[in-house]
Amino acid sequence: MIEIDGSEGEGGGQILRSALALSLCTAQPFRIFNIRARRPKPGLMRQHLTAVQAAATIGHATVVGAEVGSCELTFRPGTVTAGDYDFAIGTAGSCTLVLQTILPPLLTAKGRSRVRITGGTHNKAAPPVDFLQRAFLPLIERMGPRVTLELVRHGFYPRGGGEIVVTVSPTSRLERLSIPERGALVSREADAYVAGVPLHVASRELQVVGRMLSWPEDVLHVRGLPGDMGPGNALTISVGHEQVIEVFTAFGEKGVSAEAVATSAAAQTQAYLAGGAAVGPHLADQLLLPMALSGGGTFSTTSVTDHFRSQVVVTQRFLSIEPTIDGRGSIIIVRL
Repeated sequence: MIEIDGSEGEGGGQILRSALALSLCTAQPFRIFNIRARRPKPGLMRQHLTAVQAAATIGHATVVGAEVGSCELTFRPGTVTAGDYDFAIGTAGSCTLVLQTILPPLLTAKGRSRVRITGGTHNKAAPPVDFLQRAFLPLIERMGPRVTLELVRHGFYPRGGGEIVVTVSPTSRLERLSIPERGALVSREADAYVAGVPLHVASRELQVVGRMLSWPEDVLHVRGLPGDMGPGNALTISVGHEQVIEVFTAFGEKGVSAEAVATSAAAQTQAYLAGGAAVGPHLADQLLLPMALSGGGTFSTTSVTDHFRSQVVVTQRFLSIEPTIDGRGSIIIVRL
């Protein structure tokens, strides 16, 4: 039984989600304690519980401690089974974080899967659907499987009500991925989503993006959504290079001006473009686990985050990996 202290590293839900995914992929049981110990409200919240339940469902697992507020959990996996699944978070909790938990085992399952998840699709402190569609999943497909993600309905905090449908055509074995360089710039665009929020908020955000990045108006898009999906506002900036697409996001919230939201997203983009590495810090976090499951790989990144270090700690508990991290000025090379 693998023992995991949930207070290690950044001490959040990522440790639990990665442990669940790796447990299913390696058929190794684990016990985790001090779940989300470094968060203001420790223990399982609704979206974390949904991730546990989803993992248990696709992996025929036996679970002890699966309840809201629980700070300890024991998970014994069975056999991962492909199929049609439907998971409802019941709040505005992140759909993409639940998907993050069950996607790795489904990538090599014996058969095609279709997964529907309802909840939040654009949440602060979680990868938005745009990030998965444009940045993460194209790289996963280069490893062998085919994955499509359909955004059926947007869902913002606190209303939720979003819906995604994911189809996974697996591969027998994940291929190694190497992206040491990003290549030449080939595309760029910014999308400002507003639901139940005045359109001028999106226009103001895009004005800031255009000014800070020196981008023309034809790559700046106002995305007005039905009011019953809101209130909600998200700004995503995508930059495509020959080897990788990166997506940077900022979310509108009460008391924060449109200009401040846009400045945050544009500053993230500027830092990435100036750094010269292939992937940004959030994409680096996401890539570590599937690359470890493939047996290795290489990528360059702009920085190593606490989330990344937590991923390393958990992954080492289940797999024999020892990442090598070499700093070269503004570029960090990660090798597995």
